Amino acid sequence: MKLICEHLTKAYSGREVLRDVSLTLEQGKIYGLIGRNGAGKTTLLSALTAQIPITAGAVTLDGAPVWENRGALKELCFSRELNISSESGLSSMKVRDYLHYAAIYCPRWDEVLAQRLIGEFQLPVKKRLGKLSKGMLSMVTIVVALASKAPFTFLDEPVAGLDVIAREQFYRLLIEEYQATGRTFVVSTHILSEAANVLEEVIILRGGELLTMTDTESLLNSARYVTGRAEDVDAATAGLEVHHGEVMGRSKAATVFLREGQTIREGYDLTVQPMSLQQVFVALCGEEENR
Repeated sequence: MKLICEHLTKAYSGREVLRDVSLTLEQGKIYGLIGRNGAGKTTLLSALTAQIPITAGAVTLDGAPVWENRGALKELCFSRELNISSESGLSSMKVRDYLHYAAIYCPRWDEVLAQRLIGEFQLPVKKRLGKLSKGMLSMVTIVVALASKAPFTFLDEPVAGLDVIAREQFYRLLIEEYQATGRTFVVSTHILSEAANVLEEVIILRGGELLTMTDTESLLNSARYVTGRAEDVDAATAGLEVHHGEVMGRSKAATVFLREGQTIREGYDLTVQPMSLQQVFVALCGEEENR
């Protein structure tokens, strides 16, 4: 089973939020969707799960369009971040009622798992959503995502507001469910330091466009942080893919991405270090301000 979007474009009032995005999500993987605020992450997740109509392109599940396709929608779950305001109709709804409605809309709902998660997170099911902290609201979205048992499950900022212990708890539960079922998960998050070891592939959006979709390990293995005298850095990295160069006096720091067979030239007084996913993201998307 594959979920494919081809040349997907979404515009609001003539302004393109997503432009010509094409990607394929395969069954049995954990993907990370990352990008700066406003990059189009939530819009992409909404389009992939037929929450919104698209302006151009196509989204298909095993060749069938997902839009207004009840069969395809049974395979998808988008558990999005809950922003509850006092005017929202959800504000007065109790947690247990919200989960009850989620069970109705998720045909594969696992009530046993839902109750287990409620216990692990110590969710106050009799409390109204409007009275919950941001962290507790995130726990509600996590329960919906995992208990939905949807083969393709999308989570938008699931760890927002969670403390470090709860975040570790979430990733443990996510891996357990993934290993037990082989479901596909797409997790949108800004906290990359904790997610990097979980994400098999990363999808990076920049300014509404797909910058890259690649294996996380391969991306990190290709990245190097190079520092030294500016002329040495330039000479050693000439002809290579260089990003986010910063000059500080006579020194320079730059991120270099090496393709197969490429190396940073030797014979120069340089410091060359591996990079974390967060550092790679900053190098790739920090340049957006200067585009």
